[in-house]
Amino acid sequence: MDIVKTSKRLSYVLRHRPDAIGITLTDDGWVAIDTLLTALNAHGTRINRATLEQVVADNDKQRFTIDGDRIRANQGHSVEVDLGYEPAQPPDVLFHGTATRNLGTIYQQGLIKGRRHHVHLSAETSTATKVGSRHGTPAVLVVDAAAMVAAGHTFYVSANGVWLTETVPPTYLSGSGPSLAA
Repeated sequence: MDIVKTSKRLSYVLRHRPDAIGITLTDDGWVAIDTLLTALNAHGTRINRATLEQVVADNDKQRFTIDGDRIRANQGHSVEVDLGYEPAQPPDVLFHGTATRNLGTIYQQGLIKGRRHHVHLSAETSTATKVGSRHGTPAVLVVDAAAMVAAGHTFYVSANGVWLTETVPPTYLSGSGPSLAA
């Protein structure tokens, strides 16, 4: 079994397309594990409970949570779910990883959530660099979270430590990459 391939399949189903295998998430993103396993197996992903638990435990991004007999993705959904996160006080500075080719647009428009529920930020530059590397030559943007909070922006933190917010206007961004003048 390919752990990475199975993890990507779980991400796709639990974050974006539960209907692809005929399941429905609860309003807060959960699905019964037995329902998920039956549907995955019926749609060509051969997996049992032990393998599912291994994929969840070994996922380097800790994207999933198992709670008894149910599972959900921690964040990154493009389908409507209410994860029930409470507002949280972020560190003064957060980071966002992207590809250098995106910097011009980001410096003009800021960070927008796109099809997801929130913009994803990290508390460490190493995580942001990894994220940026997945999309091309990485750039790490620095987010002035303290100034955003002072201006009334709300932050949340997911179960796996990802910081979430609705948007990051360009005035709160600086970073490693081409400057605005470039």
